[in-house]
Amino acid sequence: MNVEAARAQMLGQQIRAWEVLDDHVLEALEQTPRERFVPEDYRDLAFADTEIPLAHGQAMLAPKIEGRLLQALQVEPADEVFVVGTGTGFLTACLAQLAERVYSVDIFPEFVESARAKLAAAGHGDVELGTADALQLDLPGRFDAIAVTGSTPALEDRFVRMLRPGGRLFVVVGRAPVMEARLITLLPTGGTTSQSLFETVLSPLINAERPEPFVL
Repeated sequence: MNVEAARAQMLGQQIRAWEVLDDHVLEALEQTPRERFVPEDYRDLAFADTEIPLAHGQAMLAPKIEGRLLQALQVEPADEVFVVGTGTGFLTACLAQLAERVYSVDIFPEFVESARAKLAAAGHGDVELGTADALQLDLPGRFDAIAVTGSTPALEDRFVRMLRPGGRLFVVVGRAPVMEARLITLLPTGGTTSQSLFETVLSPLINAERPEPFVL
């Protein structure tokens, strides 16, 4: 595989074609070596328009979803960013090129350790990684942007509370087969705005799925 040709094709035919036109985002995607973050068995699919399977039934997001996520968050150089679901570390690496500081957690320790090595090799050893269930964290008013890489049945207020005024949250809400990617912005007044970005289907965060209420 000609890696650079495949990367250019990904950027042109998938990401730009899906209306990702922010130069900073495109540069981050171009300069982050996606092929080094993909599991070895799926290296040939590094630039394909598809999710890539990971252990524990998880998946690496498709490139165009990553592009839309990055563009929606409008990350500034002084921002502190939180990633829910480190996975392979690729999205975290892209955000590390855009932000001042990136914190990234995953519920699976082996994902965190693997991502740590890949991030260090890509020059992002200063990213703060941790093993945690993000649905149990309490970090109010800390972040300028939050990227949630799995879906939740309904919007989790916990993530909104983690934002600083003016902060942005990317999250996919709903249940298959109908889910919606949203951008939630916390206003200085304490209220929020919600922008519908696109429809998609993502695996739910571990522990996010709750049983439907019983109705007589």
